[in-house]
Amino acid sequence: MPLLAHAQFDKTPWPRAQATPAIDVVDLQGQRWTSAALKGRVVVLNFWATWCAPCQEEMPSLQALHQDPKPGPGDARPAVVIAINVKESPSTVRRFMAAHQLDLPVVLDAQGDLTRQWGVRIYPTTVLIGPEGRARWRVVGELDWSGPTARAWLKDLQAPTATAKSAAMSTDKSTAKPTAQ
Repeated sequence: MPLLAHAQFDKTPWPRAQATPAIDVVDLQGQRWTSAALKGRVVVLNFWATWCAPCQEEMPSLQALHQDPKPGPGDARPAVVIAINVKESPSTVRRFMAAHQLDLPVVLDAQGDLTRQWGVRIYPTTVLIGPEGRARWRVVGELDWSGPTARAWLKDLQAPTATAKSAAMSTDKSTAKPTAQ
């Protein structure tokens, strides 16, 4: 029987003790992306290279996620996909994007500075950032980002966390006025 190849990935929590690096980048289309501007949105930050076969396989699903007009659960807006190309020339990346009909935001990391900041060593690696601006998950390896597994992860990121809910409750209690007895 022939062996069937399938995508493999490893999803691990972002280390709680590790701060989320600030985002302040400009994509190939000239749009600036900052942590402040992305607040309230789930961000799919994907590190990739054109020579990386798993990255090539994964890119159409990232494009599909980028183009998805459906908002997230409830009133949430759709996830923002930002692809960080590692150490390749603008012409190489533009040719790849044109050949594969990609128009998702792509940022060039010419010197690998962003890659080091985010602790990326394997491609593709994707960091999932919650709407509060904190990195929550690191996914190493290829994944179908338009499939049910990734969609469930993104939906979970949109949901308020238990910590946020309890913080909101304690805030409500602290602002409550005492009642007369």
